[in-house]
Amino acid sequence: MLYLTIRLNTKMASDRLSTTFAALGDPTRRAILARLVSGEASVTQLAEPFRMSMPAVSKHLKVLERAGLIARSREAQWRPCQLNVGPLKEVADWTEHYRKFFEQSFDRLEIYLSELKEKQNKGKDLTQRKEQRKNQSYAERTKHDSAKRKR
Repeated sequence: MLYLTIRLNTKMASDRLSTTFAALGDPTRRAILARLVSGEASVTQLAEPFRMSMPAVSKHLKVLERAGLIARSREAQWRPCQLNVGPLKEVADWTEHYRKFFEQSFDRLEIYLSELKEKQNKGKDLTQRKEQRKNQSYAERTKHDSAKRKR
């Protein structure tokens, strides 16, 4: 059983979408990708906003590179990193299916809540009408009683 679990977990982790989600799961890596949206940058430039060592930043970059989210090239001693949007498009395509599902669910919920509100309003109207009748009959009785007293 343990072997099967390990095998399934290994197989799941090796697919591209899972690798992309794993890479996106860290806020430092998401910040690096956000920086790369504005254009290529060196490892030193990418490391500037973070309080971590260069080897730690390099590890984050390796995770992003393995996920296909960045590409690193070499120009003399400068190793610029560039954003690769392919895996992000795959994530967007995958989530699109679920977005449609949730939109449809929210639409059904909105219809249900509207119907429920309508029923509640009908109940309030009925209660208000009963209260009005009760008040009218009280007013009529009061009027009738005062007319009796005058006689």
